[in-house]
Amino acid sequence: MKKLLYIIIIALALPVGMVAQSGTNSPYSQYGYGKISDQSTGLSRGMNGVGLAFRERNLVNYMNPASYSGVDSLTFVFDVAMSLQSTNFRENGKSKNANNGDFEYAVASFRVMRHLGMSFGILPYTNIGYNYNMASRNVVDEQTANGATSYLGGTTYSAAYSGSGGLHQIYLGAGWEPVRNVSVGMNVSYIFGNMTNSVVTSFSDTYVKSLSGISTTDVRSVKFDFGASYTHEIDAKRSVTVGLTYSPGKKLGADTEFRIITTNTQSAVNDTTLYVARNAIELPTQFGLGLSYKYGSKWLLGMDYTLQKWASVDRVPYVNEATNVVYDYTDSYSNRHKINFGGQYCKNTMGFSFLDRLRYRFGVGYTSSFLKINGHDGPSEFSLSAGVGIPIMNQWNNRSILNVGVQWQHASAKNLITENTFLFNIGITFNENWFSKWKFQ
Repeated sequence: MKKLLYIIIIALALPVGMVAQSGTNSPYSQYGYGKISDQSTGLSRGMNGVGLAFRERNLVNYMNPASYSGVDSLTFVFDVAMSLQSTNFRENGKSKNANNGDFEYAVASFRVMRHLGMSFGILPYTNIGYNYNMASRNVVDEQTANGATSYLGGTTYSAAYSGSGGLHQIYLGAGWEPVRNVSVGMNVSYIFGNMTNSVVTSFSDTYVKSLSGISTTDVRSVKFDFGASYTHEIDAKRSVTVGLTYSPGKKLGADTEFRIITTNTQSAVNDTTLYVARNAIELPTQFGLGLSYKYGSKWLLGMDYTLQKWASVDRVPYVNEATNVVYDYTDSYSNRHKINFGGQYCKNTMGFSFLDRLRYRFGVGYTSSFLKINGHDGPSEFSLSAGVGIPIMNQWNNRSILNVGVQWQHASAKNLITENTFLFNIGITFNENWFSKWKFQ
C-alpha cells in the first residue's frame, strides 16, 4: 500500500508542475482550443496511436477503458513519457524551423479484484503555442492613370499573434469483464487549463498607435468516456478483438473574455473594453471503432477509426486583427475523421537472446482537419511511425519496457502553411510485481 501511495503521488504531482509548458509551435493551434493531442501511450506510440481494440496485461490503454479488466493480477503498471519535436513550416517559398519538447503523459493501472481493473493518470488534451507576425498595407486613397496605379496616401499596419496554454485532464477509470471475453469500462476526467490568444496591431499615420485584443478562457470541468470490447479466440494462439468507445459532447461551463485595449498616440491613454462570451467552450461527441489481431506474443496488429463531431460545436467568437472588433464566426467546424493502422512484431518475448525480446513497431495514419480557415478546409495530416520496445532485464525486473518511437507528420492544405514535424518519443512502462504472495515450505 505504501508503494501504491508513493507512485500515485509521483504520477500526479510531477506532471502537474509541467503542464504549463506548450507542446506545439504550430500557428494552427490558434484555432479552436488548440492542437488536439495524441492520447495513446507506451506500446501504441510506435504504432501511430493504434489501440482502441488492445487489451494487454502489461499495457495502460487509456484510449479504451474496457482494457483495464485485462491487467495482470500480480503487477502494477506505470507508464510515463516525454517527447522532442522539430517542425519545418513552409509558405510561399519561405521556410522556418522550430524545436520543442513536452511532457506527454503519466498513467498507471492495477487489478482491484478478479475481472476488475482500475487506471489513473494525467495527459494533455489540447496544446496552444504560437508566435508570429504579419504585415500588410491598407490603402485609403489611390488613382490610376495610363494603366499605372500610384498611392497618394495610406496606412500600414502590422499584427503580432501569440498564444499559449491548452487543456489537460486527470482521470480515474475502471474496466470490468462481466462475461468471459466481454469487457466494459468508463473514465471520469477532470478537464482543466487556461487558453490565452492575443493579437497586437500597430498602425502608422493614425492617432491610434496600437490595438490589442486578448482572449482568455479558464476551464474547470468534468467529462466521461465509455468503452467496450469483445475478444474472439480463434485457437490457442490467435485471437481477434473489437473495441468500441463513446464520449458524449459537453459544454464545459467556461466563459471566454475578450479585452480590447486601444492606445492613443496623442493622449497616451489606454482604453479597455471587455466582452464576454458565456459558456463558450464545448467538447464534441466522439465515436471510436477498433479492430486488432493477435498471434501469440509474436504479432499484434490493429486498425482504428475515430470520428469527432466538431460540426455540431459552436465556434468561439474572434477578434479582427485590424479593427480588434469581436465578431461571431461565420464558418462552422467540420467533423474530424482519423484512421490508423499499426503493428508490433517480437520474435520471442521470453527468449534467452536480448535481440529476440525486442518489440519492433510500425504504423501509418490519416487525419482530416476539423478547422475552417477563411472559408477553406484546414490542413489534413498524414503520418508514419516506427518504434522499438526494449526490455529492461536485470535481477530485479524482467517485465519493464523502454519505449522509443519516431513519427513523421505532414500537415497541409491549399494556400495555407505546410508543416512537417519529426517527433521523438521516449518513455518507460514499469511493470512491477507487487501483488504476488510468497510461499514457504
